[in-house]
Amino acid sequence: MKYKRILLKLSGEALMGDRQYGIDPERLAEYAQDIKTIINEGVEVAIVIGGGNIFRGVAGASKGMDRVQGDHMGMLATVINGLALQSALEDADIPTRLQTAIKINEVAEPFIRRKAMRHLEKGRVVIFGGGTGNPYFTTDSAAVLRAIEIEADVILKGTRVDGIYNKDPEKDDNATKFNFISFDDVLRKGLKVMDTTAFTLSQENKLPIIVFDMNKKGNLLKVVSGEKIGTEVNL
Repeated sequence: MKYKRILLKLSGEALMGDRQYGIDPERLAEYAQDIKTIINEGVEVAIVIGGGNIFRGVAGASKGMDRVQGDHMGMLATVINGLALQSALEDADIPTRLQTAIKINEVAEPFIRRKAMRHLEKGRVVIFGGGTGNPYFTTDSAAVLRAIEIEADVILKGTRVDGIYNKDPEKDDNATKFNFISFDDVLRKGLKVMDTTAFTLSQENKLPIIVFDMNKKGNLLKVVSGEKIGTEVNL
């Protein structure tokens, strides 16, 4: 395996499957099986999930809701998604721990870096919920922050698109895919990989990002094995 320890970033929308809202148990089960394939190869896996399938703080704020309240609601949505993924992973016989940036002791452990790293070393999947615990920060920022803290080798951003394009491939048939692109080129071309705060944090810490299609069975194993799947963003 090319990577020993990874941080897998999933969007909340990815959990919807073909639904318009909420969580698709079949999609969760598919993800759990894909994750199991790399666990069986000895890869240490941490996961951050968004909450957009349930609630998005920015959207609430745009309709007049207090932004801080909205972001806290979004953090709770990520915990719900984390619990759902934890259940799916444990159904696949994968030992799992859910740690949250906001204290919900009856539901999950609080985030403690050393404890998270110990879980990973013991072969447990660690799911980080609650974002960074602060409003005005996205789950992209949480993913990069946690990846740096646990000393992950790479951030794998699982999406429904098979990489980074110069235009939206779902809207423009002439869009061109990048197999590799530098951090500087992403910024220069104005491409949307992650929000600027998260992306800059990743660049400053020399932490590569690979964007790939998580919905294609077997892709996760291919990426971790070092196959050229998706788009790699690096120095």
